[in-house]
This record gives sequence, C-alpha cells and structure tokens, in this order.
Amino acid sequence: MKKTSLLVSTAAIIAMSATVAQASVPDAQANRLGGDLMPMGGEKAGNGGTIPAWTGGLSGVPAGLSYTAGQELANPFSGDAIKHTITAANMGQYDAVLTDGYKALLSTYSSYKMNVYQTRRTAAFPDFVYAANKKNATTSELVGGGNGISGGIMATAFPIANNALEMVWNHTLRYRAFKITRQFAAAPVTRGGDYTMLTVQDDVIFTWSDPSYSKAEDLNNISLYYLSNTIAPARAAGSVVLVHEAMNSAIEPRKAWQYSPGTRRVRRAPNIAYDNPGTNSDGLSTSDSFDGYNGAPNRYDWTVLGKSEKVVAYNDYDAGLVKYADIIRPLHLNQDHVRYENHRVWSIEAKLKPGMRHIYARRVMHQDEDSWVLLSGEYYDGRGELWRVHEMHGIQTYTVPLFNKGAEVVYDLQAGRYLALALQNEETPVNYNASELNAKRYTPAAIRQMGVR
Repeated sequence: MKKTSLLVSTAAIIAMSATVAQASVPDAQANRLGGDLMPMGGEKAGNGGTIPAWTGGLSGVPAGLSYTAGQELANPFSGDAIKHTITAANMGQYDAVLTDGYKALLSTYSSYKMNVYQTRRTAAFPDFVYAANKKNATTSELVGGGNGISGGIMATAFPIANNALEMVWNHTLRYRAFKITRQFAAAPVTRGGDYTMLTVQDDVIFTWSDPSYSKAEDLNNISLYYLSNTIAPARAAGSVVLVHEAMNSAIEPRKAWQYSPGTRRVRRAPNIAYDNPGTNSDGLSTSDSFDGYNGAPNRYDWTVLGKSEKVVAYNDYDAGLVKYADIIRPLHLNQDHVRYENHRVWSIEAKLKPGMRHIYARRVMHQDEDSWVLLSGEYYDGRGELWRVHEMHGIQTYTVPLFNKGAEVVYDLQAGRYLALALQNEETPVNYNASELNAKRYTPAAIRQMGVR
C-alpha cells in the first residue's frame, strides 16, 4: 500500500483507522526532516500568530543560567509574564484552543484556572537521535497487526507518521536516554485535600535506545527493562515491580513480576497491564495510563482526529520547583504554579474494540507535534461520560537534551479526587546517565533481594 504522509495530506487520513499496518515513507519524504520539517517530524513554520517557528529548540544550558550536575533545572523563562488567564468566566473566548478535558475542569471547579504564557518551542534532542529518526522514516514498519515495530531503532519510530497507531508508538518508544534512575513521589488526593505521600525509586534501561543495536529485531522482543521500588510510607515500603516490556506483543506480551514484603515472595503479575489499577494510584488510574499511555495497543481501534492549536502544560519548570505543600491542594493542583502555552498537537482517539474489555471505552489523547510526547488526555466510561482528565507537564531537559514530561496528574471528575504522579519537587534530580545499570538487575531473583519490610 502506498503511504501518504499526514503532513502532506491531513484530510485524507483524518478518519483512517490505525489497524492497518503500512510501510515506511519514501526517501523524498524522509529528506524533508531537517528541511521544512523539524528533525522530529513537526512543522518548522509557525502560524503567524501565537506559535513561532521552531529554530532549534533549547539544546544546552541557556545563557545567563548556571548548572551543576545533580542540580534541579532552573526555569530559563522566569521573566515571562502571564499573557492571559483562562477561567470558567471567560473560557468561551478560548473555546477553539481548549481540549474537552480542560473545558470540563474549568466548568467543574470554580477555583480552576490556566495561566497562559508566551509559546516557546524548546523541544530539542541530540544529533544522533535526529539521524536515527531519518533512518527510521524509511525503515520502520508496524508488524503483528500493529502490536509491534520492525526495522527502526533508537529514536522516533515514525517521524513522518501515517496513522494513529504509528503516533502512539512514537510516544511509547520516544527517546528518553538509554539508562536512567530517579526518585519520585505520588499523591492520591482526597476531595478535601488529604493525602499520604508515596515515594518510589525506579530505574529503566531503554533497550530500544541502546546504541549497540541496529534494528528492533535485535532486541529479543524487549523494548525496555523497568523496575520500581516503593520506599515510603512504611506500610507500602518494599513492594517491588519488575517489567520486561514487549517490543511486539503479538509474539509475547509484557512480562511483569511483583515482590510483596508481606509474603516475601516474587510472583508473576499479569495484572500490571491494561485497565488494572495502576501501582500506587489508589485506584485513580490504570496501569496503561502511566506516562500517558503504555503497553500493547491491541484493545482499541485508533483514529487520527486531526492537528490543531491547543493550550497545554509546557515548559512547566516552576511547578516542579515549589514544595509539595505549595502545589498540592484540594480538588486540583495550585494553578498559580502551572505554565500553559499554545502549541500544535495531534489528537488521536482510541475506541474499545468489540469483544474487548477496558474500563475506558474511549480515550482521546493530545500529542505534541514537536516531540511526540502525550501532553493531555480524556478518558470516557462505558456510558460515554467523561470520567478522567489526564495532564502531563512538558519539560525540555536542556542538559541532555531531550523533551519529556515532569509531573502527570489524573483528575477523576466523578469522584472529585486526583492523583499527582511522578512528582520531583523534593526529590533528587533524574539521572539520565546511569551507566551502572545492567540487565542482570532486572530478574525475578534480583528483585527478591531488593524488598525490605
């Protein structure tokens, strides 16, 4: 089947279901990367108004800032003034740039607001990632009915995407460095604002980004090794989760194990997938919602809804620099600390396939064109009612460089509660060069030694 780039003819594919695997783009299209297209695949040009042209992003420590290894990233735009604030009272003026999720949050909570700042297209990645993108454009293919990738490696699998499945793979296989360690906090917040903070240490080897491999087929069907160890509070400490993420779930699905300090046993954990409650989420999120979306896409039919300008949390450095007591409030985060900007996003829809089970019958997700990172989403229940709104805080880590997300927040509109996840505010900064990690760490026998009571 001949492919047509979304960037060449958006209208032709708006209604295209992503269940059909397609081949890589021709060389003539791939050569646009670094030309009229960003090396990541987004449009370089601005819109002549709110969105400027991309001119390379933020690929190093900005002038005027100092940085020492192990230090939190300073906000390079601390001098920016708020352009306008969106509230329930004036949201009608901004209807075209608000997602349904943000409209619902503004309508539901009278205290919710969105401070919108100047748009800064900071997304930037290493040159070797850009080179891998260009190669992937002509070699990556969907296989296994869309449940796996062949040919590509290292970076964005489909920088010139052709359908929604390719787009969601761009998110799940995006470049996040090779070996990283971090410590983060999670707060399941009650309607009244109470919460018990959980602290987690996790680390990952992204085999997809291992420079020693040349194509997906070399990965032994493992795209990443992931390990998390809950260290606080005491009642939850010592619970360890290990995941071997499948490169192609049609060959073999995700493999997961869990160590419980109560039983002192390691057991297979097939429930760490799909719509089972997410680890440390207090039932406010699903396993496959962690990071915006993860895991096999096979329970949904995927469709591209289009590309448009939307207000999203972007360059949100300040939200990660204040104390937890200053950011976590009843009903929603303290919105004085959250930065929003206008950016172009791809909106993709996932509808539950007939005969498949999931608590979310429909999901709509909004994906940054500059980085392929999912920035927000709306999740609907079986009645078609909006249930949860997911917000990811986009951050350019200019010291690597790479664009990723900081905190993520899942708002449960039906319960009036929310989950603040991946918080870094009072934790040690992420280590994006954890060279000490190796595959021997990611075995059931190894995690038994990690568990503590």
